[in-house]
Amino acid sequence: MLNVTPIPAFHDNYLWLFQASGTRQCGIVDPGDAEPVLRYLADNELELGMIFITHHHGDHTGGIGRLLQEFDVPVYGPHSANIPAITHPLAEDDTVNALGETFRVLEIPGHTLDHIAYFAEGNPPLLFCGDTLFAGGCGRVFEGTHRMMHGSLQKLAALPPDTMVYCAHEYTLANLAFAHAVTPDSTLLADRIAREKARREQDIPTVPTTIRVELETNPFLRCAESDIIAAAHGQSGSKVSAPDEVFGVIRSWKDSF
Repeated sequence: MLNVTPIPAFHDNYLWLFQASGTRQCGIVDPGDAEPVLRYLADNELELGMIFITHHHGDHTGGIGRLLQEFDVPVYGPHSANIPAITHPLAEDDTVNALGETFRVLEIPGHTLDHIAYFAEGNPPLLFCGDTLFAGGCGRVFEGTHRMMHGSLQKLAALPPDTMVYCAHEYTLANLAFAHAVTPDSTLLADRIAREKARREQDIPTVPTTIRVELETNPFLRCAESDIIAAAHGQSGSKVSAPDEVFGVIRSWKDSF
């Protein structure tokens, strides 16, 4: 079993450090800034053993070079000309053995075309998903299409319900405010909003979340359900029913929310 620790960076990023019990070696996911990682490693007498990258945006890759000055470690990530530091390029269904766990690679384009996730069937399962799936929301569609992003989210939604979802930003309260605009009558969502507000008031991260919680309250994973379809129809003023079209309406709505 891996222990996973958030290292805050920038304004709202989480850099995820994962470590097996009883070992000083660890891995880091999406180190956009090296300095907080180096401080954490020094303070806890840990040794970096690997770097996982999900996509090429600078707040996920900016610290790679500095870390490699201190540690000669493999850098795993997507096939991408935008990330020259990657030493082990990965594609769909490739596996990475790290600290006693086997991670399976999932290609999840949409936010960027090169976006991947890392899934481990542990107890519980865990997912490092970068900026594709967020607690209560999803990433913006910068390089792909709405259909592409919807397909990627459905791939993640099909993972075991108890999968722990480690996304890269603390966007939860803003995402849930939008979810409430889409489904204002959801009691599950109202309970979640109260719960997450209480966490943030104590400066506790709202992530990880789980696939089960996201299937219950995240509108971007529920685009085939009647209440989300009705909300999309009300927003667009035209009838939409195909789940990827519904997704496109609510994602565009969120972009200007």
